[in-house]
Amino acid sequence: MTWNGEELDFDAYLARLGHTGETKPDLDTLRALHRAHVAAIPFENLEMMLGRPVPLDLAALQDKMVRRRRGGYCYEQNLLFAAALERIGFHVTGLGARVRAGASITRAVTHMLLKIEADGEEWHCDVGFGADGLLEPIRLRDGEEARQGEWRYRIDREGDKGPLVLRTWRSDGWFDLYAYSLEPRLPVDYVVMNHYTSTHPRSSFIRQPVLQKAAPEARRRLVGDQLSVTHPDGSVVQRSVPVGELAGILARQFGIELDADDSAELIRVHYTGA
Repeated sequence: MTWNGEELDFDAYLARLGHTGETKPDLDTLRALHRAHVAAIPFENLEMMLGRPVPLDLAALQDKMVRRRRGGYCYEQNLLFAAALERIGFHVTGLGARVRAGASITRAVTHMLLKIEADGEEWHCDVGFGADGLLEPIRLRDGEEARQGEWRYRIDREGDKGPLVLRTWRSDGWFDLYAYSLEPRLPVDYVVMNHYTSTHPRSSFIRQPVLQKAAPEARRRLVGDQLSVTHPDGSVVQRSVPVGELAGILARQFGIELDADDSAELIRVHYTGA
C-alpha cells in the first residue's frame, strides 16, 4: 500500500476522532472522517520548537497524534488521514501546493493535500492546513463553491492551464489559500518537503510556536504569544498570552496537554519573561 494503511491501528484512530459510525469507501464516510479529524487533531509545530525532528513514518505519526493525543502540521496530519482512508478502501492521491495566504512572492511547493475518489467523483481533502483550512471535502473541479459551517470556500483555475487555487471568503472578498496542480506526489516527496519546512532557517515554522484550530464557528490561532479568534463576520478578538496562562490555553483552545518538562522547555526557549 502506498500510504501504509495496513500498519494503522484503525480502531485507535477512530477512537481518537470520536467516530462511531460506519466506515465504507463512500462520500458519507469521507465527509464524516474529515470533519472529525479536523475537530479532534489541531495544527501545531511544537516538536520543532522543542528542538526535535518531525518523523513521518506511520508508527511515529500514530504515537504522536493518536496515542499521545498531540497535533501536527500538514504532512503529519494528511499522511495519517491518507493511511486511514487507504485502509478503508479509498483511492488516495497525494498532491502538493504553493501556499499563498497573502504572500507577495511565489513560494515553493511545501504543502500537502489529498485527492480522493468517492461516489464516482474526485474530492479535494486537506485536514492539515490549520485555521483557514477545509472542514470537509470539496468537489475537485473548477468553479466549485461550498459552504462549510459559517465559512465559504471555492476552487478556481487560473487561466486555461494554470494551477487550481483554493480560496476562502473574507469580509473583503475571496482570499487565496494555496495553488496546486494534479501532479501525484509520493510519501518520499513529502519527506523532502518536510526536511525543508522543519529545518531551513527561512521556514516560518521554526521561528515561533504556531497552533491553529478550524471550527464551524471560529478560527483559532496562537502564533508566538498572540492568541486570536476570527469569527465568520470578519471580527477578530486578539490578546497576548502571559507565560502563566500558556498551559491552560494549549489545553482549552487546542486540546494539547504537554508534560511538565516539555511545557517548561517551551516557555524557557520561546516565551519572554520566563
